[in-house]
Order: sequence, then structure tokens, then C-alpha cells
Amino acid sequence: MSKYKNVQELKRYTTPKDFRGRSKIVVQLWWIVYAVFFRLSPQFMYGWRRFLLKCFGAKIGKDVIIRPSAQITYPWKVAIGDYSWIGDEVVLYSLGEIEIGSNSVISQRSYICTGTHDYHSPDFKIVSQKISIGSKCWLATDVYVAPSVTIGDNTVVGARSSVFKDLPENKICLGSPAKPIKDRL
Repeated sequence: MSKYKNVQELKRYTTPKDFRGRSKIVVQLWWIVYAVFFRLSPQFMYGWRRFLLKCFGAKIGKDVIIRPSAQITYPWKVAIGDYSWIGDEVVLYSLGEIEIGSNSVISQRSYICTGTHDYHSPDFKIVSQKISIGSKCWLATDVYVAPSVTIGDNTVVGARSSVFKDLPENKICLGSPAKPIKDRL
């Protein structure tokens, strides 16, 4: 008998009721709209993509730029402030809430991940935790942000960094794990 018999038995996994925040039908409809109308829209049609996201409950500010290759899991759990940019191939894995302030940039291939699993639970329980990214932030290319992280206003996170803990405002942060290295101003 394995000493790990009560760890990660996937046959016991179930998704909690209402975990997605909308019905299965709305989720499927979003995935169809995303695949056909969002992802295939010409690059310059930022207003169109904002409109589609708002139709599904996203809170999108004025003149937000979202590239057609960005991936948004559940738009009804996303809020993006005025004039912010979401780059190519950015993943907003919004199993939980994602809040991005105004005038912030999430650069290409960054992954904002609000979901994880409880690796101690035998049923591999899925959990979500909110991520907050302040105003006037810049996450450079390929940054990973873990569940429950808050990044303070006016903070820069360098390319290929991994953010596992909160970062203070007005800092330049680098590394895996990302740490403040100096003031931004």
C-alpha cells in the first residue's frame, strides 16, 4: 500500500457549484464568441473587443487596448482601468477576480493566474484568489503573477519575472521570485 494513498486522487475531483460565476451555457457562449469574434478580429478593432468583453460582464475602462491574441477565461471576473494595455498572448486566467488599474501595461506572453489547486486535499480541490495590479504599472514580457498577489501602483516588474508575493508601490522588481531592487522614481 502506498503511503500517498490520500493525496491527489483525481477521480474524487469535482468543480464547486457556481465556481465559474456564470452558467455552463454562458461559459460555452463566451468561448464561442471569443474564438470567432474576439480572436479573429483585426488588430485595430480595440473598441469591438472592449464591447464583447463588456457584453459578458467585464468592467473595461476608457480606451483600453486589448490585443486579439489575449486570452480571458471569464470576462465577468475582470476589471481593467482607463487607458491600460493588454498585450499579445497575455493570459488573464480569471478563475478568480483580476483587477488592473488605469494606465497599466501587461506585456506580451504574461500570465496572470488566479487559480490553483490544494495539493494537500485528496480531491485536489480547485481554489481561486484575486489578483490586483495597481495603476501605472508595467509588467514586462513573460511575467507570471500567482494567485492572491497585489502589485502596488507605479511598479515595474522586469521581463521573465515570477511574482509569488505582494510587491510594493513605486518599485522596479526583478527575478524569480520577483523582489524590489530600486525605486522607480
